Amino acid sequence: MDERPQLIDALSALRDRVAAVRLPLPLPGALRARQTRAELLAQLDDYLVPRLKDPDAPLLAVIGGSTGAGKSTLVNSIVGRRVSEAGVLRPTTRTPVLVCHPEDHHWFAGMRVLPQLTRVWLPQQDDDNPPEEPPEDNALRVETAATLPRGLALLDAPDIDSLVVENRLLAAELICAADIWVMVTTASRYADAIPWHLLRTAKEYDATLVTVLDRVPHQVITEVSRQYEALLDKAGLGDVPRFTIPELPESTGGGSGLLPDTAVAPLRGWLTHCVQDPAARQQAVGRTAAGVIDSLDTRMPELAGAVAAQYAAAVRLGGAVESAYEEQGRRVRELVRRGAVLAGDARTRWRAYPRDSSADELLDSLVESLSALVQCAVAAADERVRDAWRREPAAAGLAPGPAPLGPTPSGPPPLGARKDEAGDAGERIAMTVRRWRRLLEEMVEEEVRDMDRPATSRAGKRAAAAAAPDTETLTALLAAVLLGGRRTRAAGDRLAELLGAQGALRLRDKGGELVAGCLDRALHTERDRRLAPLDALDVTPEPQAELIAALSVLQKEK
Repeated sequence: MDERPQLIDALSALRDRVAAVRLPLPLPGALRARQTRAELLAQLDDYLVPRLKDPDAPLLAVIGGSTGAGKSTLVNSIVGRRVSEAGVLRPTTRTPVLVCHPEDHHWFAGMRVLPQLTRVWLPQQDDDNPPEEPPEDNALRVETAATLPRGLALLDAPDIDSLVVENRLLAAELICAADIWVMVTTASRYADAIPWHLLRTAKEYDATLVTVLDRVPHQVITEVSRQYEALLDKAGLGDVPRFTIPELPESTGGGSGLLPDTAVAPLRGWLTHCVQDPAARQQAVGRTAAGVIDSLDTRMPELAGAVAAQYAAAVRLGGAVESAYEEQGRRVRELVRRGAVLAGDARTRWRAYPRDSSADELLDSLVESLSALVQCAVAAADERVRDAWRREPAAAGLAPGPAPLGPTPSGPPPLGARKDEAGDAGERIAMTVRRWRRLLEEMVEEEVRDMDRPATSRAGKRAAAAAAPDTETLTALLAAVLLGGRRTRAAGDRLAELLGAQGALRLRDKGGELVAGCLDRALHTERDRRLAPLDALDVTPEPQAELIAALSVLQKEK
């Protein structure tokens, strides 16, 4: 446990890599991976790094266990006075209480361990006026007692099976800060699943562990102790120090009294020995620290694997959107090339032009038809995305974008989709197409101005202006050429008559680029909006490599 700066630096770097991990997608195993991440941060921040930086700091024994196990009564009895509230109302311990020798107070007054908890000190209470719970959330109440040996601190944690979620999470985090885990259970609950989960976790980390079988009726104490010992042996924990406390009047009736000194003397003596005997202290602290470090060899790759799974799922989800919109982009460009825009009202207006339909009406109908075609493409892409995302567990609760633009089969709408998203998408597409129309008109106006430039005299300019074709007519003809396919060849011929073959060809080439840009802009805008919820999660592959690299550096320093 000598201070080793290189090892501390490696652990600190590894801690930063763990903190950077994000596991937002609800994949199988993601919940466990998030718990692993939280446990790693708790152990690194609250125990391992502080312990390695201050190897001579007091030994911290966390008293944990189930509701009603008698943890607070046990702490009070070891200390010799009431420092933690005990009672029949469960859960009793809401704010964790840390007790240490007055000369060790400075070790816990700062943020060396449990930095996320605010320190609270209350005036010392007597036995007739038990300590009250401080009102602060995320608080740690620090008490001092000269009856504890120097170098030992006891931490009374909330119930590990508390009905209050915050209490359970805090209890698990406090245990991660322990040099010694003191797990307390009772004769009626020693086989419960939750305490055994923590016992197995302690074995996995090779932590220094003590078990206390509390409140055992005298008439069954031998049988219950034998059965509990058998369970420990079966779990590979037969060598764990085990203390049994019989059921006493002081441990019932609301737990208002202190247990007789004889009941807690063996446990107090064992803890005192760990503190005062250098070899025992080195073994207790070194075993827990080494166990946590060694456990990183398996826990870090598991976390890295969860990160890789998140990225792979994000790639699949994003790929479904990309491929759907790419396919519809190819399809809509082919439809435009074949003249599919010239349908419905647009086709009617073209047939009536110029006798019964004006150039402006023809343009309006073509713009509306092109908008409708793009909207249909977006609707088809969205439907394909929804089908793909329904097959992905990672997409649960993640909206792939707006609701369909057209009729959809019966069923629930996508999670998170707003009812007015379809209208929003339609309006965005219509605005993009209208912008294309304005650009087309500006391009035609520029071409007409270029035609006027050779005329230098006033009379020549008047003649050229009189001969110049109407820009609205030219724009309508050009739009018909670009969007009508073979059925609007007459518009191309008329455009060539008005502008000349070279001018007409030049406008067709530039206009074609504008159409392609309009389609790309409209589709890419909707595609990016569908990807936005996924992009906001910022799931990247870098954390996986960074975790493995940080672990590799740590392994060299070990």
